[in-house]
Amino acid sequence: MNDLVIVGAGGFARETAAAARPDWNVLGFLDDDESLHGTTRSGLPILGRVATAADMAAAVVVCVGNPRNFTARRSIVERLGLPTERYATVVHPLASVGAGSEVGPGSVLLAGTVLTADVSVGAHVAVMPQAVLTHDDRVADYCTIASGVRLGGGVLLDEGAYVGAGALVREGVKVGAWSLIGMGAVVLHDVPASEVWAGNPARQLTRS
Repeated sequence: MNDLVIVGAGGFARETAAAARPDWNVLGFLDDDESLHGTTRSGLPILGRVATAADMAAAVVVCVGNPRNFTARRSIVERLGLPTERYATVVHPLASVGAGSEVGPGSVLLAGTVLTADVSVGAHVAVMPQAVLTHDDRVADYCTIASGVRLGGGVLLDEGAYVGAGALVREGVKVGAWSLIGMGAVVLHDVPASEVWAGNPARQLTRS
């Protein structure tokens, strides 16, 4: 098995470690919170600062970000400046990747994720458990798809879009770059870039 180091030590990082273990030798986590150094999470050590990833002979996956700071993953990837081939793609054994689908470097599909057919997932994308991406969906780099999301066919998520838990996105809809879709939202129309939408049907709340 190839070695893997995970950037971050929060919930998503620990979930990714569990998903990766059948195929990767997970060495541990990297985090800039020095109070965590030398401790363990989910039985794995926190090895040091994020910057040390550049000097390690291991694949890397960046597992940070939440609705309050969902640009953090891109910031860390840009700061590390690693070549594309250093990044692992982690697919849980209970995820399903259908014919014609592709998943980019640094992306993670957690348990129960379904890509039905001809789905494109970019780089450094986080897909949480039980999300369903149907035919011809296009998910750009740095997107986050939370648990239980359902994307209809032909949906486009532009760079960095965040789709909250349980949200439904109608077929053919585009969600603009760095927009946030709230939990349980029902998105029936295109969402412009850098906006926050929520509700059923979803409407703009404020700019992010």
